[in-house]
Amino acid sequence: MSSIAVIGAGYVGATTAACLAWLGHDVVCADVDADKVRRLAAGDIPILEDHLEAVAVAGLAAGRLRFTTAVAATAAAAEFVFLCLPTPSGESGEADLSAVVAACGQIAPGLSDGTIVVNKSTMPVGSARRVEKALLAAGAASGRFSVVSNPEFLCEGSAVRGFLEPDRIVLGADDPETAGRVAALYRDVDAPVIVMTPESAEMTKYAANAYLATRLTFVNSIANLCELVGADVVEVTCGMGLDGRIGPRFLQPGPGYGGSCLPKDTAALLHAARSAGFDFELLRSVVVANSRQRERIVEKIEAQAGGSLAGAAVAVWGLTFKAGTDDLRGSPALDIIEVLVVAGAAVRAYDPVAGDAATPGLAGVDVVDDPYLACKGADVLVVLTEWDEFRTLDFDRVRGLMAGAGVVDARNALPGPWLRRLGFTYEGVGRPAGFDSLEVGNDEERQETV
Repeated sequence: MSSIAVIGAGYVGATTAACLAWLGHDVVCADVDADKVRRLAAGDIPILEDHLEAVAVAGLAAGRLRFTTAVAATAAAAEFVFLCLPTPSGESGEADLSAVVAACGQIAPGLSDGTIVVNKSTMPVGSARRVEKALLAAGAASGRFSVVSNPEFLCEGSAVRGFLEPDRIVLGADDPETAGRVAALYRDVDAPVIVMTPESAEMTKYAANAYLATRLTFVNSIANLCELVGADVVEVTCGMGLDGRIGPRFLQPGPGYGGSCLPKDTAALLHAARSAGFDFELLRSVVVANSRQRERIVEKIEAQAGGSLAGAAVAVWGLTFKAGTDDLRGSPALDIIEVLVVAGAAVRAYDPVAGDAATPGLAGVDVVDDPYLACKGADVLVVLTEWDEFRTLDFDRVRGLMAGAGVVDARNALPGPWLRRLGFTYEGVGRPAGFDSLEVGNDEERQETV
């Protein structure tokens, strides 16, 4: 059992701390937010994440997991210090490491001899060196600590499983002994451990997310083409996904990728490319096409509203950036709703977990706590998040409540043929009129829309 400090109790930090405690380590998670720490220490996990509460409560009950606001003292008592801090995008797309540098200033003076500082947050190439310099500048003794890059590859909605059953564990270290010490923390995890330089580890995270963004954008482009030529994107991606060179994951079309990772990481990689003098033309095109995909959804809604959004009543189902999470950061739904409101539409929205009238980014939107209430008097119903709940609602009742019959299913989450038989004018993404009732896919596949 190793003593571990996790600095930062956000999505990555809380998951990392809980899972490391589950693996048998003695973990203390420190954060400057006293209210968050109080809630976490009481087993009140303020993050909607499958299995996270159970894993955290088990760690608390066993005494292997604790939460505190004493950042410096926590780091001083640990063999390993995991940095799990926010690295948001700056104005030009670069990752803002100010929270990381500030944390280095707090923990540096008290680091024990032999401490390994682990960069868990997504940080640009060169960050392990930058963290080392920041620690030295803040008073850490030279030669008494090491910095390792151990990027996270967590997928919201399945983060606990992703941590405990990962595809791989990537470690960026300057020497095998240090890498071996960090690898030993994961000794009970059945996954290959790949050791490389810190720079390669940092690039691996950005390259992986940029590729996923590219893959999702590609399938959205195929969906748009399918609409023009009469093909069904669900059938097309089924045929693609069975190719062993491709696989079925991240082939679900939608309103464009979103969330807290892919937009931020593509922007950061583009910034890094520009700084290095490389024109990453492909990734630039991906970002443009992703923005255009949201515009296409708005155009579908406008068409269903009779050609103008001014004065149109629009019901929205789904606010989070994908099902299985309460995270609204970078949500395509919020971007689309903002455009609708600016264009003069009256929007009434419902989400199973984010149904708060004070939801950030929803000024001028009537947020309700019932999916049927959202539809009352609506000209168009729009599905922007693929919650399973939406597939099993009473659509006879929905049809009776709506003033119009338009449905824009931006996630291909609803049974389109059935809705057409009920009198709806249904439109999905990449699906032709009169398509057969081919199953959309299982829950896990639908969550791979990111």
